[in-house]
Amino acid sequence: MFASATSTFIRKAIRSSTAAATCNAQQFRSISITPALLEKLNVQGLADKVNLEGQNVLMRVDLNVPLSKDDDFTVTDDTRLQAIAPTAKFLLEKGANVILCSHFGRPKGEIIETGKNGRLNPVVDPLKTILGVDVKKVNDCMGEEVEAAAKSLTKGEVLLLENTRFYKGETKNDATLAAGLGSLADYFVMDAFGTAHRAHSSTAGVTDYMKLSAAGFLLDKELKYLKGAVDKPNRPLCAIIGGAKVSTKLPVIESLLEKCDTILLGGGMIFTFYKALGYDIGKSMLEEEYVELAGKLMKMAEEKGVKLILPPDVILADKFAEDATTAIAKASEISGDWMGLDVGPETLEIFKEEIGKSNTIVFNGPMGVFEMKPFACGTITVAELMAEATDRGATTIVGGGDSVAAVNQAGLGDRVSHISTGGGASLELLEGKELPGVAALSEA
Repeated sequence: MFASATSTFIRKAIRSSTAAATCNAQQFRSISITPALLEKLNVQGLADKVNLEGQNVLMRVDLNVPLSKDDDFTVTDDTRLQAIAPTAKFLLEKGANVILCSHFGRPKGEIIETGKNGRLNPVVDPLKTILGVDVKKVNDCMGEEVEAAAKSLTKGEVLLLENTRFYKGETKNDATLAAGLGSLADYFVMDAFGTAHRAHSSTAGVTDYMKLSAAGFLLDKELKYLKGAVDKPNRPLCAIIGGAKVSTKLPVIESLLEKCDTILLGGGMIFTFYKALGYDIGKSMLEEEYVELAGKLMKMAEEKGVKLILPPDVILADKFAEDATTAIAKASEISGDWMGLDVGPETLEIFKEEIGKSNTIVFNGPMGVFEMKPFACGTITVAELMAEATDRGATTIVGGGDSVAAVNQAGLGDRVSHISTGGGASLELLEGKELPGVAALSEA
């Protein structure tokens, strides 16, 4: 069943306020889910199979943290550093030497000294604090100097390699780089879910040179929640899909039509669907080449009996700016120079009802331009509804950088079941694709 907007008028009432996250913080309670059975070895299984004391373990992590604009060095958010701690500390407790491996930004094969595409020096001191041990660093990720440093490790030490993307071959799964990384350890642990959808030297190719390769606790948790949510959900299963570009979300929506009971759409991509319905969308965002496919997806949803719900109303603006004049309009009545930048209040009432009926909810992509206060209401309200669903016992999963940022901005990060650390990887897993960084791991 396809739900859409129908009306005969536009209400050009100036929007005077936006909703804020008003729910009082409540203590997070763990949600029990039935995960999909994993066939890949995890780090606990690795420790059960092998005595890791004194062994070198290469651990692929994601150290892409934001740096202060003032000095291009100070880490302003250590969330990703904190995320690697459970696996790293587990390995250290087993007596293993942990060799940390990560890319940093997009240097594209160039050696850049500082900044978001530069050396990994900014994370050394924060990692020392988080892991509670000294962290040695080398200025390369393969070669004689690096091999010597790896061989000198004794027991329970940490070595940080340099930015893997200083080598152009990293993103091409270059065998020479993979072999160079592989020479540093006998065992590999993949704990960078955000890069698991890429077949790179440090995520996939390196496993060819390891005795065993396993998933870290972070990756293992991501797979259990995301695969469990769509493969063996506690129904009804509801997916809330937003974001600006319809081109990145159409394959996901098509896949979810096979699994979901309800799909709620928001964000800039909705205007491509409106265009498929023959609506005037004013100056709203449009990907013309995907209009036909959007129409086909709506027809598929109707044939499969899946509720694919488009917002019946939107928040319009006369310009893309925080000080824009705003108006609430029925989706079928957008015209002129107006552009849609958020979902409307009627939409949020419908979303509240659908989320309230669901026992598993996946949220990927913002409902509007949440970075601007006048257009943040839709995204923040959905975040609040996710928190309320968690409180009543539903499994709630937030994936994608922008939706994660919005949930954290609303102060609700501790009131959802799981926050995914991967954007593209989350989408591809939801889409049903095999992730190269997972496929390359050893069997359990």
